[in-house]
Amino acid sequence: MVLLELFISFVKVGFTSFGGLSMVPIISGEMLSHGWMTAEQVSDIVAIAEMTPGPLGLNSATFAGLRTAGLPGAFFAVLGVLTPTLTLCVLAAAMFQKFRSSHRLEQMMTGVRPASIGLLAGVCVSLSLSNYAGTASPVNLPALGIGALDLFLMQKFKLGVPWIIGISAALGLLFFGVLGL
Repeated sequence: MVLLELFISFVKVGFTSFGGLSMVPIISGEMLSHGWMTAEQVSDIVAIAEMTPGPLGLNSATFAGLRTAGLPGAFFAVLGVLTPTLTLCVLAAAMFQKFRSSHRLEQMMTGVRPASIGLLAGVCVSLSLSNYAGTASPVNLPALGIGALDLFLMQKFKLGVPWIIGISAALGLLFFGVLGL
């Protein structure tokens, strides 16, 4: 019964919050109302969820479910928090498939595609400025060199993202930590 209650509680969290910190009061309310955790334990769960990589809601569901009912609890809590997103994605995919040959959908997508490219370009420019612009000089040459090396390694040797991240981290530690550039 606890597994079903965990699932339903986290479905509520997924449907009634908009991600991030807006989930905390709902998670807290669900945990406290069922007597699964104390306020201090909820606070600990949220702190751990914030420190670990990934979305707060998913991490909180995992930790809260694990704390409440072990591994099955974590599974049902995560399934619950993902149900709203999965439902909306399935519905969107079904609608997209149904109206695939629609002239109106084609017109909509004609506007959405350039907007998406513009958003991606904006993020690339913003990240490039924060990563490659130097404080003492206009260009951070070591950072630019690491970026160019990454691009070369991905194109020439088809290295995967984990390798690129590892190499970049090592070079970053060398240039900016050890050498202090």
